[in-house]
Amino acid sequence: MPAGPPRRGARRALLWLAALLVLAAAALAALWLTLPDPRAWAARNPPTTALMEQRRAEAARARRPWRPQQAWLPLDRISPRLVDAVVASEDAAFFGHHGFDWGAIREAARHDLERGRFARGASTISQQLAKNLWLGTEKSLLRKAREAALTARLERALGKRRILALYLNVAEWGDGAFGAEAGARRHLGTGAATLSTAQAVLLASMLPAPRRVDLARPPSWLRFRATRLLDRLRDEYGLGAEEHREASTELARLLQGPVPPGEPEAPPEEEPADSPADSPADSPADSPADSPAEAPTQGPDPDPAPAETQAPAEPPTAAPVTDEGAAPLETGDRSDAGAPQRRE
Repeated sequence: MPAGPPRRGARRALLWLAALLVLAAAALAALWLTLPDPRAWAARNPPTTALMEQRRAEAARARRPWRPQQAWLPLDRISPRLVDAVVASEDAAFFGHHGFDWGAIREAARHDLERGRFARGASTISQQLAKNLWLGTEKSLLRKAREAALTARLERALGKRRILALYLNVAEWGDGAFGAEAGARRHLGTGAATLSTAQAVLLASMLPAPRRVDLARPPSWLRFRATRLLDRLRDEYGLGAEEHREASTELARLLQGPVPPGEPEAPPEEEPADSPADSPADSPADSPADSPAEAPTQGPDPDPAPAETQAPAEPPTAAPVTDEGAAPLETGDRSDAGAPQRRE
């Protein structure tokens, strides 16, 4: 007799649950459909990124000069030691996952729970590329959802080598320095193709906070990361004993001494917007903040995806990749690769 009302209550709860699931599926579908299509960059290089446009806006608000430096290189013209060092440092499981390293995510969660704060990240190279290209450094739950969806789309649309080539050409390596070529020339005075093993390790070790690195006064966290990374290349990436010894000597010279004893300081977190992060030497004073950016050169595409993954219509603002040489890129406001389509 009294079984009727509870049965009706259970039916109502199931209806509410079904409605919530339908709404969630609709929201996810809408999010997926409104995201930019990574296939646009399967065989073309993006003329700008969300992070570049964010840095430009920060510099303009702070009334300080800012001129980006970027030169595109195909993957086979970047030092193999730098490629290995970046993968080992940023995402050791890169070639084995589909955009998310769930083991690293679990380890980061355990570490953060022990510390009682968000102290360790677990972003893969694919996630970092998604943030760099389309999201900037904004932190919100919606941005994390967009990052996850964009990462999944990147992995579906592009091959691993293409993702790695894009990342190495757009990653921030100092205030206004984007990509391995600009980073190598900014910090070490040489090109990304001619880096020594020690230089490659040092450059890769900067990536947690490249705008906070001054090699005239190397921070202890950089010394620790570089030394540990060099040892990892020896242990896991086939670096020979003699090359390791020579690189250790050169690394100590570049870092002005061996690693100090004790616990290293952690790399600094992302600095607040509008705060200049590097020394004035990193921002040429002869360029007004709102002047057009230097047109970075674009080399031959490192690893175009198969023809069936190409976008049916390429954005007109992206300079096509040619075998004859570099194609100039504009880095002004673009709706197809900057903030409007909108990185941690």
